[in-house]
Amino acid sequence: MTTRARSFDAAAASYAAHRPGYPPALFDAVEELAGRPLVGARVADVGAGTGMATALLHERGAEVVAVEPGDGMAAQLRRAHAGIPVVRGDGDRLPLATGAFDLLTYAQAWHWTDPAHSVPEARRVLRPGGALAIWWNDSDTTVPWIAEQEARLAAFFGAKGEPAQEGKPSKQEKREKREKWQEPEEPEEPETQGSGFRTLPRGLGGFATRSVRWSRRVPLDAHLANLASHSAFLMLGEVGTRAYVAAERELLAPHFPDGTVEESYVVSLHVARV
Repeated sequence: MTTRARSFDAAAASYAAHRPGYPPALFDAVEELAGRPLVGARVADVGAGTGMATALLHERGAEVVAVEPGDGMAAQLRRAHAGIPVVRGDGDRLPLATGAFDLLTYAQAWHWTDPAHSVPEARRVLRPGGALAIWWNDSDTTVPWIAEQEARLAAFFGAKGEPAQEGKPSKQEKREKREKWQEPEEPEEPETQGSGFRTLPRGLGGFATRSVRWSRRVPLDAHLANLASHSAFLMLGEVGTRAYVAAERELLAPHFPDGTVEESYVVSLHVARV
C-alpha cells in the first residue's frame, strides 16, 4: 500500500464524518448490471475504508464482508458497523475463499490496486456468473462553482508537483515503486480500457457502464472538512491544509450566504460479469 493510501488512517474519523455516501440509484444500477438482486448476495467490499459503501450494501440485504488494509480505517469501520465482518487485506491479496462470492465491489478503491494481481484475485474469489463492480464518485464539474474549485485545486497541487485527484500516484511514489520492485524507468502498463489513471482492466469480458448524478446539502464547514479529508491534503499536512481551507472559505462564502452548500456528484459505475 502506498504512502498516500496509508494517509487515510490518521484521518479516519473525519473521513467517516464528512465524506459523501452513495445514492440508492447507484445500487439499483449495480443490481441491473450485475444481473441479480443484492438481497441474499454474498458480497465483498474491497478497500472498504470506513464502511460507507459496505453499510449501504448491508442495508440492501447483501451478506457483505469488508476487506480493508488500513489500521485506522478498519478500526473506524468496526466501531460504526459492529455487525459487519471486517478482514484485513487488499485487492492484490484477497483474504477470501475461492469461488465464494457473487459480487466484488470497489467503491473509490480500484485505483489503489495493481491489475496484474487484482484481476486474477477477482476471478478467483467470484463464483461463475459473479460480477466485479467498480465505481468512483466525482464532483460534477458542469456546476460552475465546482468547476472553479476544481481548477483551483489542480493549479495549487500542480504547482507543488502533487496530484490533485484522489489516488493518482505522485512522482515520489512512482519512484519508490520502481526502487522496491526494481522496475525500469518507464514500466510497461497493463492493457486497460478507459483514460487517465483510473483505468479498467481488460480480460473480464468488458464492462457495462452507468453514470448516476446526485447531490447533498451540507454546512460549509462540512464541505471544507470533506475537501481536507482527501489524500492530497493529508499528504500536504495540517499547516498547508489549514491555510488552503481558510482561503477557500473566503471564496465560497459569497456563493452560499446561508452557510449551506449543495455538493453535486456524478458516480461512474462499471460492472463486469465473469
